[in-house]
Amino acid sequence: MIIAGDIFDTGTPPSYAREMYNQFVVDMQTLNCVLVVLGGNHDSVSTLNESRQILACLNTFVVASTGMAIDEQVFTLPDKLGQPGAILCAVPFIRARDVLQSVAGETGLQKRQALGDAIKQHYQRLYQLALLEQQQHKANGLDLPIIATGHLTALGVSQSDSVRDIYIGTLDGFAADGFPPADYIALGHIHKPQVVAKAEHIRYSGSPIPLSFDELGTQKQVMVVEFSGAQLTCLTPMAIPNFQPMAVIKGDLAAIAKALQPFENSIETDLACWLCLEVDSQDYLPDLHQRIQNMTQGLNVDVLQLRRSRNERRQLLNQMHNETLAELSPDDVFEKRLAMETFDTDEDQEQAQVTLKEVRQRFSQIWSEVEHQGADV
Repeated sequence: MIIAGDIFDTGTPPSYAREMYNQFVVDMQTLNCVLVVLGGNHDSVSTLNESRQILACLNTFVVASTGMAIDEQVFTLPDKLGQPGAILCAVPFIRARDVLQSVAGETGLQKRQALGDAIKQHYQRLYQLALLEQQQHKANGLDLPIIATGHLTALGVSQSDSVRDIYIGTLDGFAADGFPPADYIALGHIHKPQVVAKAEHIRYSGSPIPLSFDELGTQKQVMVVEFSGAQLTCLTPMAIPNFQPMAVIKGDLAAIAKALQPFENSIETDLACWLCLEVDSQDYLPDLHQRIQNMTQGLNVDVLQLRRSRNERRQLLNQMHNETLAELSPDDVFEKRLAMETFDTDEDQEQAQVTLKEVRQRFSQIWSEVEHQGADV
């Protein structure tokens, strides 16, 4: 099993997350399965490396960064019988400092080109080592596939809301023609499963769980890759069940209230459903947060996101565009600007209510002073 980066979602994972990670490694051993752990942009190199030597005794290869010795980034993976099964070019998230030295006087374009070339060269160096290892196995009568990995944004892929943009130096995307001609390339970082550059053997398997509400329409999966010798014979997506109920509800307050009715009959032992509520209303609704609290009180739900619809925001912008200042009072302009703000969490909303009250008071004070100065003039 290859995990192509982002073991954790932070460089300083809490102790319970580390316990889950360690237990996962132990559980994998009961399946007689070799595990490959690659560092992602969210991962701390030192955090992954601290247990690397111990995990090596549990059939687990950890490659946290490309800063380690080059020959440690290419190795043979054994099969269930302990025989050589595949050769892996283990490429984690690449940090620019590990593959490139900056040159004074370079333009932004030159830096991007140099970095893209350096990444290609790194892949080629690993691939050449893999070819040598493949030849050695062929001499012993074994024809092994070469698998490469990566944790980056390939050009042309579709992202989701929860994917944090990553840049390798100044490079925002990597062209697929920069990958070596490996038999399969397993990529991480993008949460939605997809094929890269219409090449079936270059894939993102996607994240195993939804990390944002816009991913609910995508079936989560792992890819099962089968070879006959070095020949790729079958790619099978294996669906992952969603163990945490999640839902997006959109509409005006009446439509949202109706959509919440089925949760009145939910069993207390069931997991609370995580909700994203997108409210479509022409009114400002300064008490929106309180209204939603009243609607969901006693229901087995947790509102993780509460926001106004994008259509509403667009309508407000269009209305503001069509209106002239002569038609609006200063208070109208100020309130319209405040109405464009959105708050995703309860904590944000509660803090915003306090802040907006202070802002309104301050605005009234300033406007009163301006009016008074104007009258004096």
